[in-house]
Amino acid sequence: MEKVSVLHNIEAEQALLGALVLDNSLLDNIPDTFTSHHFAAEIHSKIYDAIWKIRDNGSVADPITLKAYLKSDEVFQKADGHKYLLDLVDSVIGITNVSDYANIIYDLFLRRQIVLIGDDSIIKARSVNPSERAMDIIESTEKELYDLAGGITGNGRLSIFGDALAESIKAAALAYKKDSHIIGITSGFKALDKWLGGFHNSDLLVIAGRPSMGKTALATNLAFNAARAKLQNKSEGAGVIFFSLEMSSEQLATRILASESGIPSDNIRRGEIPKDAFDKFVTISQELELLSLYIDDTPNITVNQIRNRARRVKRQADIGLIVIDYLQLIEPGGGKKGIENRVQEISEITRALKGLAKELQVPVIALSQLSRAVEQRDDKKPQLSDLRESGSIEQDADVVMFVFREEYYKARKEPREGTPEHLKWQDEMEKIYNRAEVIIAKQRHGPIGIIRLFFDGRLTRFGNLLE
Repeated sequence: MEKVSVLHNIEAEQALLGALVLDNSLLDNIPDTFTSHHFAAEIHSKIYDAIWKIRDNGSVADPITLKAYLKSDEVFQKADGHKYLLDLVDSVIGITNVSDYANIIYDLFLRRQIVLIGDDSIIKARSVNPSERAMDIIESTEKELYDLAGGITGNGRLSIFGDALAESIKAAALAYKKDSHIIGITSGFKALDKWLGGFHNSDLLVIAGRPSMGKTALATNLAFNAARAKLQNKSEGAGVIFFSLEMSSEQLATRILASESGIPSDNIRRGEIPKDAFDKFVTISQELELLSLYIDDTPNITVNQIRNRARRVKRQADIGLIVIDYLQLIEPGGGKKGIENRVQEISEITRALKGLAKELQVPVIALSQLSRAVEQRDDKKPQLSDLRESGSIEQDADVVMFVFREEYYKARKEPREGTPEHLKWQDEMEKIYNRAEVIIAKQRHGPIGIIRLFFDGRLTRFGNLLE
């Protein structure tokens, strides 16, 4: 049986790093599941992380810049790092096989992890501990293997919107049978376009709010509106890639179907579609299949994976807008663990997203949670200080917007019926019914203010208010 210590290929690791140092652009060809901790040699992990960091800062990672970056690293110094870098470059035979080298290294990493998990299970099984049942060992081993398998799919879960729609339609049909004048990319909302002038290239826009305010609904509407404008050959339209870290692509597709067909998503999932509406429902779905809207619903995705996939889709499909739902679910890149705290991680992620917007010359919209401090105030309108784990969100973002629906809070404070207070409450509810506010709390290139929109919770749809 082969030991863990020999389940590595140092030559492949050296060949990969040597090629990357010669040509940093080859980083785009590395599978996005590949990270520095897949290397067997620690010095190689250090060099790989350094290449990424230098590249992300807009510089070229070569033996000189890498030596400067790693000069204080003990592992690098102990290995006579500068000479080692030169040897890596000198030993390069070809630079076309980096993805093959990465796959070899990754496969060996998985094998090492499998052996370690197996050895650990054997030790636990042989040690008869009264407080640990055999079933506990089985469940623990299954979880470790499941977690290990979670990152194996190198292509991720990117699906064109039409494919997601097809799945949504298929599920609905089965259940049914059973019983402007703007410069940037349009938001689809006249008032918001007027204030922002559309979404501008290289801008990072943050949309934040408490749960049930409609953040995901608004982001979905924005993505759909931009993609629809492109389909209609409007200059303010754009192809969109939507990174959905919380909802599946089918759920998002169902939401858009609900919004456009006027049939609530719950009814679509249950197949409760009126007979006289089903033909129209299918026609709408066929029209939506043509949208340049791509969804990646990979969970626990890293910021490096987002960057790599966005680069690839932009090359292939010319996307003009990136939407991410949501910020706090993104993992920090580079396989790095043990960062001091979550605030520091979020700061690193927002800087990377701002860098991605500038690199690809597209607007990036990232959703963000808000802290519970909002719920403890009489005035529930969010403020910049409410940004959860804010770190540098406010600093890095070009635009910060809050989604706020007073109706949500007011509905939960209904007085007893038949009282004067209840009559007053009814009058107030009537004024705010189906109303939402988009509060522009920061805009680097323009004014701040409040945009009022129509909101239909049944269809998770925002719309323009009639003036």
